[in-house]
This record gives sequence, C-alpha cells and structure tokens, in this order.
Amino acid sequence: MTGSIAWVHIGDLHLESAAPENLERLADIVAEVADNLAGEVDLVFLPGDNANHGEASDYAAMCETLGGLPAGLPWRIIPGDHDYEPGDLRAYEAAIPEENRPEGETIGTHRCIYLDIVSAGHGGPDFRLTMHHRNRLREELATAAALGQVPLVFMHAFPCDLAADGDEIARTFAAAGVAFVDTGHTHYNELLNDGAVIYGATRSTGQIEEDGGAPGYTIVAVHDRVPSWRFRRLGAPWPHVQIVSPCDLRLVTRPHDPAQVARPGAVEIVARVFGDVATPALLTVDDGASMVMARGDDGCWRARIVLPAGRHAICVRAGGVEDRIDLLVRPADQTPKRYGLVSPGHSCHSIGAWPVAGIDGFQLGPNRNGGKP
Repeated sequence: MTGSIAWVHIGDLHLESAAPENLERLADIVAEVADNLAGEVDLVFLPGDNANHGEASDYAAMCETLGGLPAGLPWRIIPGDHDYEPGDLRAYEAAIPEENRPEGETIGTHRCIYLDIVSAGHGGPDFRLTMHHRNRLREELATAAALGQVPLVFMHAFPCDLAADGDEIARTFAAAGVAFVDTGHTHYNELLNDGAVIYGATRSTGQIEEDGGAPGYTIVAVHDRVPSWRFRRLGAPWPHVQIVSPCDLRLVTRPHDPAQVARPGAVEIVARVFGDVATPALLTVDDGASMVMARGDDGCWRARIVLPAGRHAICVRAGGVEDRIDLLVRPADQTPKRYGLVSPGHSCHSIGAWPVAGIDGFQLGPNRNGGKP
C-alpha cells in the first residue's frame, strides 16, 4: 500500500494587462476549487508561464487571487520561459513566497520534486537544467528510494523539449520509478506513455487555442502508483468522478503490477467522488447491471467484481456524472511485454485523443500545430 495523492493543475496563466480575461479565469477557477475541493485535494499546481512578460504587477495579482484558495490547501509554482523573459527571475522570486516554490517536499507517501528548467537557458524556450537542479534531482530521487516514497516530478515542459540531455533526464525518471511527470507549456491537453513513465500536460488558462477557448483545469491523482488524469471544463457539473484504480490500459507502465493490469478473478475498483462525498457511487462493468460501491474511511469508493481475462469497460457514476476506463485483465504469465526504452519522455509517445479525459488530440498551440480547429 503506497497511499494516494490528488492535486489540481491550473494551466499556464500568461497573465498580462492586455488580456485581463486570463486573471478573471484564474479567479473563477480558484472560486470553483474553494467551493468544491476543500479538504479533497492535496495541493494546487501552477506549471510556469505565469506572467506573460515576467512583470511584477502580474505576479502580485496572481498571488492575491490565489489567496482565495481554502485555508490549508497549499499552492505550488514553478517558472516557465515567459517568466524568464526579463532575463532573470528576480520579479518572480520577489513576489512569490519561498514556501510556495519549494524544490521538494513530502506529501503523504509521495516525494514531490519541482524543477526549474528555464534559469540555465538564454531566454525563450531554451530549456535546460542547472547543475544545481541536476544534483538536486538525483538527491531527491535517492531519498525517495531510501524512504520507500513514490516520486512525482513537476516541470514546465516534457524532457524532449530540453535543449540538452532530455533523453538522459527521462531515463533517470524511468530508472527511479517516477509515477507521474506533470507539465505545462504545450497549451493543449496531452498524455504521454513512454513505457515507463506517464507525462501529462494541461492546456493553458490564457492563450487557449483548443476546445473553442474554453478554460478549465485538471485533477490528477496517483493511487498506489496508479496514475489518473481528468480535465474539467470550468463550470462543468459536479460532482467530479475519477476512477483511480486499476489503471486504464492507455496508462499502463507496470504490467506486472495487478493494480495496473488486473488478474482474472476478483478485481477491486476504486474511485474518488470529488465535490459531493455523500453521493453514492455506482459501478457498471461492460454496460451490465450497476452495483453500489462502498465508501471507505479514506474517502474512496470501492467495489469488488469477478472479471475474466480480456478488455473490460469500467464505468463509475455519481450524481449524474461518470468516469470510464478500459481495463486490461491478464493472467500473470500473459501480461504485456515491455522492452528497452525508445525516445523516453518524447511527445512521439502521445496516447492521442481520449475524449473521456478531455483530450481532443489536435495539439493546438504555438508549440505544435497552432491555429484553430
């Protein structure tokens, strides 16, 4: 048992006076989180490109707005290339308290590692790790291994976007058993599975080019090393349902682990219902009859059901809202094979469109396809 963690990812803000709607969107997201997720998530994460031109006034407005989050819900932030536009991070560091920009921290049984990949570059998307952050990353991963913690990494962009040593960094993540790497930068929703690590990018809050410009945020969870990721449009109906175990087959990185590829027989389905914990959760398998799940002391809803080998459609509903995964069930001697890593941490490993999760697969943004659908 390795425990659970869940967080809210608010995509790149790109705050600037010329686009006041970006700050308004942040305020609306903060209000929605405060109204529905107090006590149900562990942190709020901002992945960089917070101020479009690195201006002090935009950081001040951001910090004031984030003050509307519930007491006890911390927010964490890292810089992006737009924060480094002035040529340094002095305005960023002066405005943001150190407690909100740590390099690492333990949350439950997870070690959260926050990387600065912009300070070693020369402005623009020249992403690199300083020697300090290289050493810090190794130290954090070694500490997590020694303490039996599950490592999670937060950085502005995928390793393939690093100007140097991206392959090496991604292989370091894989060797250390990093369960999830959370990023921004892309401007669009995307998940990568390179066979060892899951990478997730949430579309920006400002400068949105996909989904008709609709703002939103992601709820990410890691439950017993099983990652789950769901984007929420701002104003979508509550509650928010998320199946956190077992793993959707798109996100399998540990096929030998029954929490990712289930074994035939009794399989436990675990879900979180955010925003309305009193609403009973109903489990449906392969569009059959529904059964009521039981809520445990940890807030998770659980049910056990006997499943044969094969692919199964798992659905959990609560309060008129549902989540679905495709579950792979295999005997221990027939689990999917994994071979040597090829291009780890690279966007070529995109899982593509996944409408249930909020991924349309068009890669609309200035860093891939750009333009409007």
